[in-house]
Amino acid sequence: MPHHTHGSDDTHEHSEPEAGHVHESVDDGVDARDDWARRRRKGIPTDKQLLVVACMDERIPVEDALGLSLGDAQIYRNAGGKVTDDVIRSAALTTQYFDTTEIIVVNHTDCGMMSASDEDIVAGFEAAVDGDLDDIDLDPALPELDIGDASIAEWVRMTDDIDAACAAQVEYLENHELIPDDVTVTGYVYEVESGHLRRPGERVSEQVNERV
Repeated sequence: MPHHTHGSDDTHEHSEPEAGHVHESVDDGVDARDDWARRRRKGIPTDKQLLVVACMDERIPVEDALGLSLGDAQIYRNAGGKVTDDVIRSAALTTQYFDTTEIIVVNHTDCGMMSASDEDIVAGFEAAVDGDLDDIDLDPALPELDIGDASIAEWVRMTDDIDAACAAQVEYLENHELIPDDVTVTGYVYEVESGHLRRPGERVSEQVNERV
């Protein structure tokens, strides 16, 4: 039986452009998966060449607050979003070897690091170890690491003012010898009461509720 076409003749007036071979799109997908799985070995940085240092508080939606997607950034979270020795270790490695060019610090209001006095924190730790904090390993994998002449309270680093604390974390990173000078460091305070970020020291509520 002859094949019938629409129209008066056998010409294709509206022919579609020739599609690429299927294997090309399949190969693209295979390559993308390989890049994702082996991006460190291939020297592929995060999509935004970004490290985020943030508090571990469960109320802080770091990715949403900064508009990040999976693969955009490396995110380091600890109690208070503090620039500790391990943050420096991680920041030094990612900026020196993983092509990270930007660091963002996210602290937040109503932080747990503001919820107790230094004395109460030390007393709680002393109770946990029956009173002797001198022989506690700060890093079980590196027992010779200690805090020297500092106190446990200084090591814990409770916070009196979250805006001042955020600015201090930025300064520590900016001035550290292991962080390249061309790395951009920025800090923000996440307001748990409003669900928004602000710059340290820019408390909008104070400005809009006080007479000019």
